[in-house]
This record gives sequence, structure tokens and C-alpha cells, in this order.
Amino acid sequence: MKQNYKIHFSLFTATALLFLGCSCESEKSSNTQNMYTNDTTKKAFSQMQKLNNEDEDMFMLGRSFFSVPWVEAPSATTARDGLGPLFNANTCKNCHPNNAAGVAFNKDATLNRSLVLRLSIPHAENICNDIISKTGFVPEPTYGVQLATNANVKVPFEGELNVSYNSLKGNYVDGEPYELRAPAYTATNLHYGAMSENVNMAPRLALSLVGLGFLENISEKDILKNEDSNDADKDGISGRANWVYSPEHQKIMLGRFAYKATAVDVKHQAANAAHNDMGLSNPLYPQENCTQFEKECLDAPRGVDAFDLPMQRLDAISFYLKSLQIPEQRVNENFLEGEKIFKSLGCVKCHVDTFVTNKGVTIHPYTDLLLHDMGKDLDDGHVDFQATSSEFRTTPLWGLGLREKLSGALFLLHDGRARSFEEAILWHGGEAHNAKESFKALNKQSRKYLVDFLKGL
Repeated sequence: MKQNYKIHFSLFTATALLFLGCSCESEKSSNTQNMYTNDTTKKAFSQMQKLNNEDEDMFMLGRSFFSVPWVEAPSATTARDGLGPLFNANTCKNCHPNNAAGVAFNKDATLNRSLVLRLSIPHAENICNDIISKTGFVPEPTYGVQLATNANVKVPFEGELNVSYNSLKGNYVDGEPYELRAPAYTATNLHYGAMSENVNMAPRLALSLVGLGFLENISEKDILKNEDSNDADKDGISGRANWVYSPEHQKIMLGRFAYKATAVDVKHQAANAAHNDMGLSNPLYPQENCTQFEKECLDAPRGVDAFDLPMQRLDAISFYLKSLQIPEQRVNENFLEGEKIFKSLGCVKCHVDTFVTNKGVTIHPYTDLLLHDMGKDLDDGHVDFQATSSEFRTTPLWGLGLREKLSGALFLLHDGRARSFEEAILWHGGEAHNAKESFKALNKQSRKYLVDFLKGL
């Protein structure tokens, strides 16, 4: 297995968020208490909810397939063969360390595999509408949906991702300076020929896996009530839903997961990642992850089973991800002051603090799961179903304060460009422009309160 990571370093930081807001309940039922963990170690995102024996077995099975590396087929390890032939990582935890978000760079400044490059070309009249309706965009013809930086033996990997940065300097209203770093991406060492001249390259950093089951259990009605596509209330916020194709249900449904809300549920997201990141065929994505121009990939040996990742194992992985506890908020005086500031800036208009799930459980994820225009600076050129190139789903903020400890470093926003909570906020534009400008006008102490609030989530 060949790994290829290359970078022209100048900096970068990721996740995809901005501010947050929070609100705690002083008393919880025993059922609600099962949601939370007060663990603040590197295992904070890995704690199992209280389950019966049968469900606990399913949890353990899912954790195994999530954590143990997959190998090239054919292999004596038939339960975990089928890796590749083209892939970025050989196990889920490579991109989600401790179930947290990925990092853009390793400690030696090489590019980490949890940052991947999505590829697309503009829609054209000669493109089959069925492709667009089911994939959400037109993949690059030679290299497909995503650049694969690794490959099995005798199969050339697709190419290398390169990142460089330009420094952008500014000042808060009180005069304190700040510096942002704007990334630029190129793909080199391409083994299957040149890409399309009009290819769009959209980087994606692996997301945190906090509270996925609870987000899946928010009713569609409660999500849609926050829609304001035409900004009828004239507050500058016009969140809207992304309606996407579900390969399992074979119909258009409400998207709520991934950076542009392109997955309808946890299984959909897991199946998509298994296929694109590890080259694992599965019932939702049955085809091999090769294009017609990648002969070595098409001719590579296959496993004996119909799918590399059969439905039973895909279901187990999904169950594992949905059965993890949420970290308790770490509330102190600064947290409470920061929460007031978070709300006064208007951050809760997108990072909605509270929902009640279909099961009657109150949660505080700080997201509306809707698309919002984030402005030209974050525009990545990638259109996905109804999401425009500058629109992104509001990223949940719960667990944000533990992320650096669990991930090993702090990289924020969809491409990891932000190195701190402050930088993540300063990159926001579009619908978040007014909130960002209000943040810049805060004094240093108030900015600290806001950051302390985010660290407590």
C-alpha cells in the first residue's frame, strides 16, 4: 500500500463552524442522563449509551468494523477484505481519530489523509440528468468523485494533493491584529492523465461524529420550520433545506449530514464514506470506485462476497455511530457570559441551540441542519444537489471544546484553514457577515468569554 502526502506548507485549520450557544437543563431524567458522558479524556466521544445485551453486541460489532483496518482482496481475512483498489484511508478511525474531526496536517507537516479532495465539473447539456439527480453533481470524468491518494499493490494511485497558503491580515475594532491563511489547492503526479480543464477541486476535512443518532431523530417538521429561503423576516438569514437522493430508499429526501447536507441519515453518510474513502462496495454504492479510464483499478482482484461491506456490517457501523454518548457541557462563569454574547451576536439564528427529538429528548446541538450562504471567501466552487457553491450546512457545535484534545490538533471549517475559534468566526461571510462584524467590534475580554463558551461545549 503506497501512501502519498505532499504539501507546500504555509498553514491551515479546519472544521466548519463559527460560534455557538448553549443552554443546560439542571435536571435530567435517567433516560436523558444516558445521553451524556462527563468523560473529558481522549475517549470522550467513544462512550456507549446504556444498551441491552443484544444492542451492546451490535455496538461492539460496529465499533470493530469502524476501527480495524481493511485489507486488499482476496485475503484470508474475508470479513475485512475488499479495500480499494483506490482509496484514501484503510480504516474509518484514520480520518476520525477518537471519533473526533480530522486534522489537515500531521505533526511532521505532511498532509493528513483525513483531508480529501472532492472533484466535479460544471453541469452541461450533454450530461445525463439521471447522473446529476442521483449524485448531486457531475464527477470529474477520469478521476471520479474524489482524488484517491493511495492504492492497492499493482494499481497506481490517482494523484497527490498539494496545499499552499496566502496570508490575510486584519485588525479587530480595538486595534488588535489577526492573521488568516487562505488556501489554494492543486493535484499533481496524476497517474491516469490530465484532469478536465474546468475541474473544480473542493477540499473536505472529516467531521466530528458527536450526536449523530440524535440529529437523525430530529423531525423533518422541526428542521423545516427554521427555513426562510427568501428571508421573509429580513434578518439577513435565509436557511434552506437540501433535498437529496437516498440510494437506500431510492427517492428524494431531506439531507441533514455532511458539509452540504447531502446525506439523509447516518447509514447514507457511512456508506458514502466507505465507498469514496476506502473503496468498499456496499448495498448503497454497489459499483467499484473506478472510472472507465482506470484500467488497473477495474482489473484488480475482488473479494468473494457480493459486497465488500454487506448490509449487516453497514448497519452495525451505523448503529455504533448512533449509540455514542454526548459530552456534558463544562459550564463556568465565563461560559455563561460567553453564551450571552453568542446569543447577542445572533449566532443562534443558524447555530440553533435546542431541539426536541422524535423520542422526546431535549438536545443542544447548535445547528439548524440547513444550508446557509457563507460568502465568497468560503465559496469552494462545488455545487451539490440544491446546495450552491457558497452554501454549507450549519455544523453542530456540541463537543467542540474537546476536539483539539481528541483530534490532536485544532483545524476548523470545511477545509481546515482556521487555526482557532477566532479564525473560524473571522472567515464567515454571507449570511454570517453581520455577526462576524459584531464579533470584531467586541473588546478583548468579551471575545475571550465567547471563546470560553465554545470551549465548554
